[in-house]
Amino acid sequence: MMSSANLLHLPTSDEIDVAKQSSRTLSKYASVNRVQMSISGSNGENDQFVLPGHVMQILLDVLSEMSNGNAISLIPHNQEVSTQEAANILNVSRPFLVKLLEGGDIPFHKVGSHRRVKLQDILSYKQRVDEQRNAALDELAELSQSEGMGY
Repeated sequence: MMSSANLLHLPTSDEIDVAKQSSRTLSKYASVNRVQMSISGSNGENDQFVLPGHVMQILLDVLSEMSNGNAISLIPHNQEVSTQEAANILNVSRPFLVKLLEGGDIPFHKVGSHRRVKLQDILSYKQRVDEQRNAALDELAELSQSEGMGY
C-alpha cells in the first residue's frame, strides 16, 4: 500500500514561485558530485550537511515539476501496489489488470490470496504500451501521408 506520505498536494502559487527561485539557484550545482549545504528553518535551527550529486538532481527535478504547478510523489523503487492501485495507474479495470497479470504480461506475486505488483513493473509495462501506441500512430500518420489523405 502507498503510504500517506504519497498523498497528492498541488503546489500553491507561493510554492510555485519559491520552487522557481530555488531551482534557478540550485541549478548551478546540477553537475557536481556532492554539494555542501546550509539550512535555516523558521524554528531558528541551523545545520550544514552534504548531498550526493544524484540527490541534488532529484531535488532539482522536484523543484522543476513544482515550478510547473505539478504535484509530485517520491516512491521507493521496490514499492508494491495492490491490483486496484495498479489498475488505477494504468487507467484500466481491475479485472483487466488481473488478466494481464495471469497472462504473464506483468510480473506479480501473491501475499496470501492477494496479488501484489511492483510499481516499477507497472510503470515499465505502461511505458512499453505507450511506446507501442506511439509507434502505431506514427505508422498510421506515415501511411496517411503516403496515401495522400492530408494528415
